[in-house]
Amino acid sequence: MIRKFLSKHKLKRESYDDDFQDAEDEYLELNTSSDAKTQNKVIVRPFVIDDFADVKPILDVLREGTTICLLNIKPLREKDIVELKRSINKIKKTVEAISGDIAGFGEDYIVVVPSFAMIHRNSATEDIEE
Repeated sequence: MIRKFLSKHKLKRESYDDDFQDAEDEYLELNTSSDAKTQNKVIVRPFVIDDFADVKPILDVLREGTTICLLNIKPLREKDIVELKRSINKIKKTVEAISGDIAGFGEDYIVVVPSFAMIHRNSATEDIEE
């Protein structure tokens, strides 16, 4: 009787182990490394615009939606003002499309942010009060 009992439970355990092995094959292990943490961070990235061709990587980064761009426009401004205006207009169109914001920061820099951020602008009265 004990043998019957043991053999019965042994068979069940073996079938349970087989089921468990099959279930392991059906599941996919997720990667929970620190890469997921860096995806949630905002990146502030500087760019230098020497030529109109330098605009494409800026637009690509803006479309990703997690990068604030600091654009140094001085080299292009000194070289060709028409190309600078063309470059800025191209960037403005993309900023509008992604509901971002763009503003000058001094004479040599432009700040471009995606939709989750807003650039603070001082009004004339605030400048006087400070």
